[in-house]
Amino acid sequence: MSIVIGVLALQGAFIEHIRHVEKCIDENKDQYNAELSVIAVRDNNQLSKCDALIIPGGESTAMSLIAQRTGFYNDLHTFVHNPNKVIWGTCAGLIYLSQQLSNEADLVQTLNLLKVRVKRNAFGRQAQSSSRICDFSGFIPNCHDFPATFIRAPVIEEVLDPENVQVLYKLDGKDNSDQELIVAAKQNDNVLATSFHPELAETDTRFHDWFIREFVLRKLQ
Repeated sequence: MSIVIGVLALQGAFIEHIRHVEKCIDENKDQYNAELSVIAVRDNNQLSKCDALIIPGGESTAMSLIAQRTGFYNDLHTFVHNPNKVIWGTCAGLIYLSQQLSNEADLVQTLNLLKVRVKRNAFGRQAQSSSRICDFSGFIPNCHDFPATFIRAPVIEEVLDPENVQVLYKLDGKDNSDQELIVAAKQNDNVLATSFHPELAETDTRFHDWFIREFVLRKLQ
C-alpha cells in the first residue's frame, strides 16, 4: 500500500517536518507495513497526490496571503475538509486550521476546519519563546520527556465542539485572561493540532512517529 504525506511548503518550517518524516520512514519502514513517502506541497498538482497533509509552523498570515494570492486556498480548503484525508497543523498550522481566532482575526483567512477558538501569540512575542520538557505519555506511550518548543505560540482557548474535539495536552496554569492553556488536540480520527514545534526537536522523532502510526496508518491502511 502506497501512502503519500505532504508538507505544505508555502512558508515556515516545512523542511524540518520533511526531514523528521523521512527519518521515521527510514527507521520504521519494516514496522509501518506500508510504502510511505513525503513530498513538499506548493500547488494543487502536488496536493492531489497526497493522502495526508502537515501544515507547519511559521507565519500564519503569510501562509494565508500566499494561498489566496496564488489561488491555492480553495484547493487547500477542499482537501482538509475531506474526512478521508489526515491533517496535522503545528503552531501556525493550528491557527490556519482553526474555526475561530480570538485576536488578529482579520489577518488570516483560516481553513475553518478545527472546531476551536485560538489565541495567536498567546505567550507573547519572539522574546517569550521557550522550550520545555513535556510528559505526553497520556497519549504517546512512554513519551515522558518530549522537548516541546513554543515560538510565538498560539493556544486553544475554547473547544467549540466537545463531542468531536478531544484535548490531548494542557500546560499548567492559565493565561492572563484566565483561559486554560490547551496546546494539543485532535478532531475525530483524522485531524491533529499542536501549538508547539515537534519538528524542531532535532533528532527526536517520537511525535512524528506517533502521528504516522495513530493517524496516517490507522486511518488510511
